[in-house]
Amino acid sequence: MAINVNQLRTYPVPKQRIEIVERKGLGHPDTISDMIMNELSVELCRLYLKEFNRILHYNLDKSLLVAGESETRFGGGVVKKPMKLIFGDRATYSFNGKELPIEELAVDTAKNWFRRNLRFVDPDKHVSYEVQIGRSAANLADIFKRGGEFLGANDTSAAVGYAPLSQLENLVLDVEQHLNSRDFKKEFEETGEDVKVMGYRIDSMVDLTIAMSYVDRFVGSEDAYFRSKKEVVEHLKTYVEDNYDFKKVSITLNSLDTRGRGENGIYLTVTGTSAEAGDSGQVGRGNRVNGVIALLRPAGSEAAAGKNPVSHVGKIYNLLSFKIANDIIEKVDGVEEVYVWLLSQIGIPVNKPKLVSVQAILEEGLKMEVLEKPITQVVEESLSDDSLRSFINDLIEGKLRVC
Repeated sequence: MAINVNQLRTYPVPKQRIEIVERKGLGHPDTISDMIMNELSVELCRLYLKEFNRILHYNLDKSLLVAGESETRFGGGVVKKPMKLIFGDRATYSFNGKELPIEELAVDTAKNWFRRNLRFVDPDKHVSYEVQIGRSAANLADIFKRGGEFLGANDTSAAVGYAPLSQLENLVLDVEQHLNSRDFKKEFEETGEDVKVMGYRIDSMVDLTIAMSYVDRFVGSEDAYFRSKKEVVEHLKTYVEDNYDFKKVSITLNSLDTRGRGENGIYLTVTGTSAEAGDSGQVGRGNRVNGVIALLRPAGSEAAAGKNPVSHVGKIYNLLSFKIANDIIEKVDGVEEVYVWLLSQIGIPVNKPKLVSVQAILEEGLKMEVLEKPITQVVEESLSDDSLRSFINDLIEGKLRVC
């Protein structure tokens, strides 16, 4: 395994003048798609291990959440047509003569996710389900029959991760999580889970544009809606000022709103997600595995959510590249910012990447000749059999965030 380490001669992102970062929150249709399909991945691993003591071939990174139709009204509207969740891609339905209830598992997993995460979505009433998970192709399923502790990669693919998060990336991630926290929803029960935060920074001045659904049953009038918006913005300004040290932060909430147009002029929903009427969702269109969409950072093309955690490098390397980057920042003094690239070759065991490349921005005055060896040691440790075995087990059990 070749490990290439080189110095990246540029300014780290926090020292660049302009930065743009986005996060799609819990109730955003793209995030819903990612999280449900990844939870189904975890449940399917659990089923395979229970029935056969091994994980079989599957990939569940294709799904579509089709927007429904609703009619919002002050005091409470109705869902006229349910959203539809379409499950796609491939799985192993039978092994050693035993057939597994894959379709039933998919629907049950989705319903349980909706019940736990979206307060006002009734998964039996507001969502319909279509399972289009086909049976695994023979050549890909055969990878799982070839033996060996680490399976061959089922794709030739590249991934890149970086560390640390910039202050703006942390802010955007934190603001969405705060808006969807239990304490915030208790104080502002009229706000829904569909939150999107777009932030940009020029020098030390930050602008946040936030879209957050409102739940119409808790909004009695247009005046009540705008009054709540004002209170939320003031709450957020205080929260940001208390926790961050930007020179100036501007916050805009639901900027499409127009007074005087009633329910049609404001961001009202029946269920708290725009998927009920306004926006469809799809796996892979949402956040990167570190929780944000950072436009100044390099990004791979693979969606991690729903992929097989023992053979699909689109999942393994996507998350592993970020882990290695964070390990380097934590363990090697003098590295200001780092990017880690991992490349697989189909059929070659996942513990033997075809290429590992590290690009490090060093603190002023340091030379790569001094830091190349400790960086290489961290990478080798992260890719050791014991470390990779533990990492893959965490993926199997769903312990690591994928969006």
